[in-house]
Amino acid sequence: MGEEALEEMMVATPTDPGDSCNNLALRKAARYLGATYDKALASVGLRATQFSILQKLSAHGETTITSLADMIAMDRTTMASNLKPLAREGLVTVEPSAADRRARIVTITPEGVSRMKAALPLWREMQDRFEESFGADDAARLRAALEAVLQTGFTPWAE
Repeated sequence: MGEEALEEMMVATPTDPGDSCNNLALRKAARYLGATYDKALASVGLRATQFSILQKLSAHGETTITSLADMIAMDRTTMASNLKPLAREGLVTVEPSAADRRARIVTITPEGVSRMKAALPLWREMQDRFEESFGADDAARLRAALEAVLQTGFTPWAE
């Protein structure tokens, strides 16, 4: 293909979908902020997702893997994978439900509570730094907008 034809094709191509892609913008920001929180929590041996799991379990008590996945907006299989290292470290237990043997109940252990509490000041410091840089009001609006995304009616994990 000649250089002239290539230039003509590039001009005729619509703008880069990445410039207006909601998914790409969200993922870029999520990777950026997620890595920042991961770095902040590393000294206590937790990643941001693990901290969120422990925090939800601490607040809600024992729950099924499916319910926990719903709380964090994650599919059940990915949640089960995320629970494995936490269980290996003794931070959570995953046991069959007494009421329904097909369901698995997740419970935070005392060591999990202790690790989550150790991570809390690190998480709070990162929250404060983000809100100082981004703006507390803008951060609140961002959280509200992201929560609204979860209400758009899509069913990404429906079978």
